[in-house]
Amino acid sequence: MVLEPLQIGTVIVDPVLVGLVLAGLAVFALLVLAAVLVIHLTRRKQNAAAQDEQLGELRVRLQTLAEISVTRHGELARAVNDRLDRMTHKVGSDLNESARKTHETISRLNERLAVIDTAQKNLTELSGNMVSLQEILANKQARGAFGQMRMEAIIKDALPAGAYTFQATLSNNKRPDCLLHMPNTPAGLVIDAKFPLEGFEAFRAARTEEDRKYAARRIRTDVGEHIKAMAERYFIAGETQDTAILFVPSESISADLSEHFPDILQKAHRARIVICAPNMLMLAVQTMQAILKDVQMREQAHLIQREVTTLMADMGRFRDRVLDLQRHFGQANADIDKILTSADKITKRGQKIEQLEFEDEAQTARGTRNGTPVKPSAAAAPDVTQASAARPSGKGPRIIRQPDLLAGE
Repeated sequence: MVLEPLQIGTVIVDPVLVGLVLAGLAVFALLVLAAVLVIHLTRRKQNAAAQDEQLGELRVRLQTLAEISVTRHGELARAVNDRLDRMTHKVGSDLNESARKTHETISRLNERLAVIDTAQKNLTELSGNMVSLQEILANKQARGAFGQMRMEAIIKDALPAGAYTFQATLSNNKRPDCLLHMPNTPAGLVIDAKFPLEGFEAFRAARTEEDRKYAARRIRTDVGEHIKAMAERYFIAGETQDTAILFVPSESISADLSEHFPDILQKAHRARIVICAPNMLMLAVQTMQAILKDVQMREQAHLIQREVTTLMADMGRFRDRVLDLQRHFGQANADIDKILTSADKITKRGQKIEQLEFEDEAQTARGTRNGTPVKPSAAAAPDVTQASAARPSGKGPRIIRQPDLLAGE
């Protein structure tokens, strides 16, 4: 079949040529497509290789990261274990320390409780003693005995036995609680320990002003009557002093008198009665003790003077004996000096003798060498004579007699 040319407009188109052109275009398109496919496959291979390389690097990194993670995990585990061990040790130490401190605290608490128990027992005993004291003070006779005992204890502690008398009987048959014997006078000092305390108890226990006024009037009445009675009983001319002491067995009562009842003190002073608390009585007794010591010193002055004279005589004898001892030491020193001088002389003479001996030996040796006899010196003549008499001529050693230094040779 033969294809005829086609005319399109003014252009004549050959179908074969067109077919060839179309076939060429198709082949070219196929080649281009093949080239594109080849390029695409090449790129895919390159991308695949790159991805494989990236995957390898990623795998290596992941492996390294895993190793680092394992190492970090091990280090973290060790750190955590160490921290736990330290915390456990610290907690154990803290618990032990807390237990020790708790034990010490409990021990101290037990000690304090024991002290508290002891103090409670003491307080119980003290409360019992206070009750007993209150009972004593409530009873007039017991209160007088209590004041008497305190006054006797103070006086016995400070004064010698012959300086006081308890319950002494006066010429008017009155018996004061104590009579102090004053030096250089037969008149004694009276001390009374029966101070009225009922009004003071009521004064302290008063709750209203009326009760206090009533108690104050009672105190003024009781103490005033007692002061008056003391002045009438214990002031005897030539037998007692014109001053007496009224002993108060409590410092607080004395303070109440000074603070609230100065009129009572003035009344007592006018009656020549001195109200003394325990401290004041102790001071007065110590003053009297000093006076007694001074009187005794004056009475024994001649004995002291005689003893001082004897002491001075003994001191003179002691001085003479020291001087004798000093002379003996001086003589001993002189003798020692003489002995040292003799020793020096002996040493010098021995040195001279030794030098003479050496000179004689040297002269003998020189005479033997020269063939001429050597004439001995005058000092060595006795030695040569004795040596000749003691040995044969020309034989044996030469004997030299040493001089007797002690004989003065």
